Amino acid sequence: MTTHLLGIRHHGPGSARAVATRLAEVEPDVVLIEGPPEADALVELTEDPAMQPPVALLAYATDDVSRAAFWPFAVFSPEWQALTYAREAGIPVRFCDLPAANTFAAPPDEHAGPPVDPLALLASAGGYDDPERWWDDVVESRRDSESPFEVIADAMTAVREDEKPPQGNEARREAYMRSVLRRTRKDGFENIAVVCGAWHVPALADPLPPASHDQAVLKGLPKRKVACTWVPWTHGRLATASGYGAGVRSPGWYHHLFTTADDVTARWLAEVAGVLREEDLPVSTAHVIEAVRLAETLATLRGRSSAGLAEVTEATRAVLCGGDEVQVELVTRRLVVGERLGEVPDSVPQPPLAADLTATAKRLRLKKDPVVKELDLDLRTPGGLDRSKLLHRLRILGIEWGSREASARRNKGTFRETWALAWEPSFEVDLVAAAVYGTTVPSAATAVIRGTVEGTPPLDEVTTAVENCLLADLPEALPEALAALDARAAADADVARLMSALPALARATRYGNVRGTDTGALRAVADRMLDRICAGLPPAAHGIDDDAAARLAQLVDGVHDATSLLGDEAKERWLAALARLAERPSLPPLLAGRLTRILHDAGLFDALDIELRLGRALTPGVTPSAGAAYVEGFFDGGALLLVHDEGLLRVIDAWLAAIADDVFTEVLPLLRRTFGAFSGPEKRAIGQRAAGLTGTARVVAVADELDEDRAERVLPVLATLLGVGA
Repeated sequence: MTTHLLGIRHHGPGSARAVATRLAEVEPDVVLIEGPPEADALVELTEDPAMQPPVALLAYATDDVSRAAFWPFAVFSPEWQALTYAREAGIPVRFCDLPAANTFAAPPDEHAGPPVDPLALLASAGGYDDPERWWDDVVESRRDSESPFEVIADAMTAVREDEKPPQGNEARREAYMRSVLRRTRKDGFENIAVVCGAWHVPALADPLPPASHDQAVLKGLPKRKVACTWVPWTHGRLATASGYGAGVRSPGWYHHLFTTADDVTARWLAEVAGVLREEDLPVSTAHVIEAVRLAETLATLRGRSSAGLAEVTEATRAVLCGGDEVQVELVTRRLVVGERLGEVPDSVPQPPLAADLTATAKRLRLKKDPVVKELDLDLRTPGGLDRSKLLHRLRILGIEWGSREASARRNKGTFRETWALAWEPSFEVDLVAAAVYGTTVPSAATAVIRGTVEGTPPLDEVTTAVENCLLADLPEALPEALAALDARAAADADVARLMSALPALARATRYGNVRGTDTGALRAVADRMLDRICAGLPPAAHGIDDDAAARLAQLVDGVHDATSLLGDEAKERWLAALARLAERPSLPPLLAGRLTRILHDAGLFDALDIELRLGRALTPGVTPSAGAAYVEGFFDGGALLLVHDEGLLRVIDAWLAAIADDVFTEVLPLLRRTFGAFSGPEKRAIGQRAAGLTGTARVVAVADELDEDRAERVLPVLATLLGVGA
């Protein structure tokens, strides 16, 4: 009876090549692979030609999908090569790690790995300060036929002799591996190959400890019910930068090393040139030749048998990118890491919700692609509208396959939507979690909306739910959402919350035309909400400080834009409320300035009204800080008025000139906040107009000396007005 222990590093091309070679040499009758035993029943699915790595085993606790784990496989993963060998040789495969059922039942803090970093210790002993570079040199970049497994086993044995025995979950994992090995021997297999992490090799070497020892370690382990399936994976998710604990820095490079037999350096740098040319960067064949020469020269100087990632990257930087780090980062993202997405066959078991999404996406021709791609939808077409509904429904479920905020272009009106699509493998877990709401995407999204509006949630949450309900076309949830909205709006006495909620409702009223939804009930709720805002706005603006005035001004802007969507009658009611509020003398200056600008832009104030109001706000009797706040509120709508209205420009010019020197420095930050927001062309135009002003009226300060004769002439008039004797 022979056991071959093949200690590997997960996702290493040299390890994968060595595993394939050794298995072909020893011809085992069974292969044990580090991984969850729950996946034994899924091994036969790898025989389907549609299964294309990178893929991953996904296991999750059925009662709590937050307890989930992935076991990824790339084509250059040693475990995948072991699966491939077993499939082609027609021999059985068993996964031998601790079951996920036990792992998910253990407390999270017990999922510890090896107590030390063995690669770091071995690299240090070999004179390397980078464990990744050491392993790459001695294992992954090697192309000779000499087996590394005996040396790896000896090295790991030496490292473990100086360390404490494994504890906690690590001890249980190795105890279970040994129990599987014993069971496999008992089942009659005599030529056994074990593919596992190099750290575990000494723990599986003969002589094994007594079975009773491992039984004691594993006795009484808690369990949870677990489901397991295959899911697509990406190279980006294999990278250590993604947070994957067993990840590698350069999955794209490793894929190239494993799949390229000859001219590894030249072929790689040719691919680099292709990436740069796609960005319209000038890279010639001569550049590639020179880059290959530099990479190979660096390898020779450093005593390497061939150029590694460090050498080809330095050649890329120096020759192909001209030292431009932005271009180097592009190559790293596209090639060194890469975003290759695997595929799994339709026969792979899926939860009903995930299966519904797969079928719907296939019908709508939406491909799960990890690379961000822009999708421009015309909602007047059935295909565009259906795609929009699906993406909005997924967002309700917390699955951000599409992002409108990340789009490269602004969304173009009511009838068009622009999305940025990028599929993440982690969405597979999100789909499992969302399956508790329903078996299809529409039913699950409907259940989420209903749960959101149930009880007494905050008004903004209900408003968002209503808007999402319309965007996602969930008619079964809409009546409940509208009823909740009406009730919450009627009960909420906070005008600020009502003002925050109205814009979303106003936007939602537009969806009836393009999405075929009756928004009459929604418009009625929005009208009632606007009435409450108009009535409650004066008290809300009374006696507030500058910060509160700034927040209220933003809310006023939002409601003002919203009323444009609610019709002319709503707009007139709103403007009338603002006009009444603008006449109040106690308004904070910033808010007063903002209202004045809105009413001017609406045509309720003419140029003379504006000059008078602005002049009163900027008289010497008003503190410069208050005047600056008024100016900030007024010009928040843009600077074109100053460019085209010379009267306003004269008022502002006179006010600025009259500010005392010792006060000007205090007002300057406020002025910069206002005028600094103007565009460059606006600033230049204002400067040119101001330079050409002649006869500008200046604000006259109070004279220091009193003319007593003139003052005495006023006294009789004042006495008469006050009703007192002269």
